[in-house]
Amino acid sequence: MLIALAAGLMTAAATPAIAQQGGSSVTTATAQGPILSFGVTKEVRSRPDEATIGAGVTTTAPTAVEAMRLNAAAMDKLIAAAKARGIKTEDIQTSGINLSPQYDYSERAPGQQPRFIGYQVSNTVRATTGKIADIGPLLDALVAAGGTNVEGPWFGMKDSDAVLAGARGEAIKAAEAKAADYARLAGFRGAELVSISEGGFSGPQPPMPMVRMEMAADAKSTPVEPGRVSNSLTLNFQYRLVR
Repeated sequence: MLIALAAGLMTAAATPAIAQQGGSSVTTATAQGPILSFGVTKEVRSRPDEATIGAGVTTTAPTAVEAMRLNAAAMDKLIAAAKARGIKTEDIQTSGINLSPQYDYSERAPGQQPRFIGYQVSNTVRATTGKIADIGPLLDALVAAGGTNVEGPWFGMKDSDAVLAGARGEAIKAAEAKAADYARLAGFRGAELVSISEGGFSGPQPPMPMVRMEMAADAKSTPVEPGRVSNSLTLNFQYRLVR
């Protein structure tokens, strides 16, 4: 029994003790010193340099074949209007096609089946452009070409990683200051960097502000304000506290 008790005490002494506070943790490593772990997040807000908008048409016909045919003809006009505004073919992508039967549920007696009225097709494409100032006129052109379903715009950066290059340096400096502060408060001489890992990257995410469709008498284009988009990254650090 005494041997078993002594073995248990030795195991408990060798087990690292962990203290956590505010997203940081200190793991007691008896051999080389405590390990401090924490993350630093940096955000960069900047003017977007590209935008994506969605536009589509909805058609209805007595048969599915006819509804699809009418929709295809309408979408050809919509895509042609986008290309006329300088959108490249590779920057136009179909985002959804939906075909569904339509029924009239009004004025039906109890137990009576709804009246079938035909098929409806919805088709939407998304167009991406780097001409932020042209978003309003582009939307107007798509609506004038027959577009009835408008989505977006979604603003973003072509190279978000380049935008975050400076943020990495700022995160490392902040981590060094934080580790030194922990070491001082805990009574250690300093802190040595053990590891860095990057995670938690985030870029612009929908939903973005909806466009106000204002077809004024003076043919003013739809106003679109791009504002600023946010990109952020998180660096995870481990420091060893040294005496």
